Amino acid sequence: MEVMVCGIQEGETLEHSGCCFDKVGMQLVACLAVLVFWVAEAVESCPDVCKCTKKTSAERSEVNCHKKGMRTFPSNLPPDSWILKMGENGIVDLPANVLKPIPKIESINLERNAIKSIHPQAFSGAQRLMLLNLYGNQINKLPMKGFQDLINLRFLMLGQNQISSVKPDMFTGMRNLSDLDLPLNSLIALPSNAFKPLIALKVLDLALNRIERISPKGFLGLTELLFLNLDNNSLKSISAGAFKPLASLEMLVLDNNLLSTLTSATLEGLSNLQELYLRNNELERLPQDLFRHTPKLSQLALSGNRFKNMDGNIFTQLSGLREVYLHDNPWTCDCNINGLVRWVSQTKANLSPLESLRCVAPTEYRNKSLSSLKDQNLRCRA
Repeated sequence: MEVMVCGIQEGETLEHSGCCFDKVGMQLVACLAVLVFWVAEAVESCPDVCKCTKKTSAERSEVNCHKKGMRTFPSNLPPDSWILKMGENGIVDLPANVLKPIPKIESINLERNAIKSIHPQAFSGAQRLMLLNLYGNQINKLPMKGFQDLINLRFLMLGQNQISSVKPDMFTGMRNLSDLDLPLNSLIALPSNAFKPLIALKVLDLALNRIERISPKGFLGLTELLFLNLDNNSLKSISAGAFKPLASLEMLVLDNNLLSTLTSATLEGLSNLQELYLRNNELERLPQDLFRHTPKLSQLALSGNRFKNMDGNIFTQLSGLREVYLHDNPWTCDCNINGLVRWVSQTKANLSPLESLRCVAPTEYRNKSLSSLKDQNLRCRA
C-alpha cells in the first residue's frame, strides 16, 4: 500500500517528487506542521496515567485509569472509547456534558471514588451506555432527570452511597434498565411511584438501608420485576397491596427486618412468587390464608422468628413446596402444635435443617425434635 504525505509517495525523495523546498517551502512547512499535530493528537488522546487499548474493532478503545490518583474526570479520552475503568480514584464530581466527547461509550466503572455531586446533564449524549457503576461514592442526592439520556442503560450500581430518597423523576427515560442496585444507602421510605419509569426492571436491591415505610403504590410500574431484596431494613409492617403491582416477582427477601405481623393481603398480587424469605423478624403468627396469593411458592424461610406454635394446615395449599426453614423459633410443644407436628411427619418438603427444629417448652419436651413427636397427641394443661 502506498502512503502519500504532502504529495510525496513513500520512498520518494523531495528532489524526485518535485516538492523542492526553494519552490514550495511554505507548503512543506505546513505539511510538516500537520504531521506533528496529528502525531501529538494521537498521543494526547489517552490520558498520561491511563492505558488505552484498541479492541478487535479498530473503532473501539478500552481505557484503564483504575487507581491512578485522578481528581477530575479526564477530558482527553479517545473519541472511540468503549469501556472506561476509573475505579478507586479521587474524583469528586461529574460536571455537565462530561461524556459528550465519547459518544460510543458503553461501560463506565467509577466505583470507590469520592463523587458527591452529579450535574443533571452529566450523562448527556451517552445513549449507548449500558453499564454505569457508581458504587462506593459519597452521593447523597440523585439529580432530577439526570439519567434521561441513558435510554439503553441496563445496569446501574449505586450501592454504598448516602442516598436518602428516591423519586420517579430521578429515573425518567430509563425504559431499558434491568438491574438497579441501591444497597447500603440511607433510604427511610419508598414513596408512591418511586420507580414507575423503570418499566423493564428485573432486579431491585434495596438491602441494608433504613426503610421503615413502603407506600401502597411504592412499586407501581414494576410489572417485569423478578427479584426484590429488602433485607436488613427497619420494616415493622407492610401496607396492604404494596406488592400487588409485582405480578412477575419470583423472589422476595424480607430477612432481618422488624416485622411482627402480616395480613391476609400482604402477599396479594404475587401469583408467580417462588421464593419468600422472612428470616430473623419478630413474627409470632401467620394468617391462615396468607399463602392463597402465592400458589407457586416452592421455598419458604421463617427461621429466627418468635413462633411458639403454628397450624400445619397453612402449608397444605402450597402443593409445590420443596424447602421450608422453621428452625430457631421458640416452639412450645403442647396441643397447639399438633397440626404442625402432623404436617412435619407427612410433608415431602425438605425441612432444613430438620435436627434444629426442636421444642423449647414445656420442660418435659425441651430440646426434643418435632419430628420425634409424630406419634404423640400433645396436650395442653388445664
